[in-house]
Amino acid sequence: MITRVVFNQKGGVGKSTITCNMAAIGASQGLRTLVIDLDPQANATRYLRDREDDSMTAGGMAGFYGDLLGFSFTRHTLADYVEATPFDNLDLLASAPELDDLAVKLESRYKMFKLREALAALDGYDAIWIDTPPALNFYTRSALIAAERCLIPFDCDDFSRQALYALLDSVAEIRADHNDALEVEGIVVNQFQSRARLPRQLVDQLRDEGLPVLDAFLSSSVRIRESHEQARPMVYFDRRHKLTGEFHALHEALQGAA
Repeated sequence: MITRVVFNQKGGVGKSTITCNMAAIGASQGLRTLVIDLDPQANATRYLRDREDDSMTAGGMAGFYGDLLGFSFTRHTLADYVEATPFDNLDLLASAPELDDLAVKLESRYKMFKLREALAALDGYDAIWIDTPPALNFYTRSALIAAERCLIPFDCDDFSRQALYALLDSVAEIRADHNDALEVEGIVVNQFQSRARLPRQLVDQLRDEGLPVLDAFLSSSVRIRESHEQARPMVYFDRRHKLTGEFHALHEALQGAA
């Protein structure tokens, strides 16, 4: 079992989209897969739930973390909060807005290692994907401590490039202090425009600096927004679309490197 975290402190770079589509492709290939949504915005949760289900209950990760703070008299395991999605082999530990309220209490009681402990006791999965908030906060640190691999979405602008260096320093610090098994598996170029000069120039510069830019780029497409609206990752929404093929290529590259 490999646990991956998708992380970038910059918002709008495709963390939830990449998390859910990578997980969905693995599940479609028969891998028993779990998505953990640690972002209180709950975009991954909405993407993987039935689109008729608008509920954002305090179960899932909010329930798990609430238990750690003593909000329940019944002792639960992480597996008790897992829910099935409409897609075969794909399960979800959902997010909810209540996670925002819990973060300060969890951090003050130093619960950052509890996710790693809970995942170590979780059986039955071939792959775990963790979606994170666009901030280096309690939940992101917990995910980086729990994971073995880190993927960094990058959307090819200079602001993203400057933020990338600070992000890599943050990951290196957590690796040194808390999780020596953590490695940056790669930088995922997202919303790539092949005909534009700046994106290719930025990618070339990152590679010249020795940064691990993955070869499988993800294009910009309105179809991904439509798949969000329909709550169906691309492999289920439009199997033959170019972007679906790009997600397959990225998944294959990661599996080959595992």
